[in-house]
Amino acid sequence: MVKMGTVWDRTVEVLNGRTGMIAPIALLGMVVPSVIRDGYVAFSTPGTISFALVGSVLAIGTLVAMLWSQLAIVAIATDPATDAASARRQAGARVLSSLGITVLITLVAVLLVIPPVIVLMSSSGTIPYVGFSAAGSAMLRTAPSQGRAAQFAILYFSVFTLIAIWIGARLALLNAVILNERRGVGAIRRSFQLTKGLTWRIIGVLILFAIVMLVSTWAAQSVTGIIFRLALGAKGIATATFLSGVVATIVTTVFTALAAVFTAQLYVAVREKLPQE
Repeated sequence: MVKMGTVWDRTVEVLNGRTGMIAPIALLGMVVPSVIRDGYVAFSTPGTISFALVGSVLAIGTLVAMLWSQLAIVAIATDPATDAASARRQAGARVLSSLGITVLITLVAVLLVIPPVIVLMSSSGTIPYVGFSAAGSAMLRTAPSQGRAAQFAILYFSVFTLIAIWIGARLALLNAVILNERRGVGAIRRSFQLTKGLTWRIIGVLILFAIVMLVSTWAAQSVTGIIFRLALGAKGIATATFLSGVVATIVTTVFTALAAVFTAQLYVAVREKLPQE
């Protein structure tokens, strides 16, 4: 049986021995792109076509860079024989697969969010019933009052959140599978196989990790935000906000890199449990 304590101990060992390799990749793939994106948003004029286009390109570039860095860190943490150059090459070869799967999962999530939104809009008279499919029209006609629509939306999103947490736990090894087993969409099924019997333990780790990360990020951003605002004055609020955001990005990057190492070690611990396909 895989013990999370043992996985954590191995994670610490990797960090103690390979932080010098991991840190530059995290800086290049997570911190720098995020700072460039946030800096553009903070100091550019919104509401223009160029702002939207450049912002979209930077957002996509940041996502690709973050996926690449996570894959590279997983490569470093999975195999002690992997050096930084090899990890970067492996990540580069698999980043498009990771991006495609990420987009697919995001699209599915967005589609699942649409039904309660439609019900809420229809109950408030924001959208007409005309133009929907028969099933959609029937759903809208039976959406009784705005109060009942809100209750439906709350219940829907509550169930959706619980299911999303469960699925997130089952996909915890997704990047490790994409990288090490060279799989595409099949990596989703493989991750589900590898995490069988570990779901609740992974959920516990995810919740604890999320709480610590959010509290640490909020504290760092709040404290540095106050300091920067006092130092820069009323005219430097935008700059102070941006700089405190940079600090928050650095803190988030530390936790993201830690999560990548942990999932890599979890993958190492469980990959022999099921036969390779």
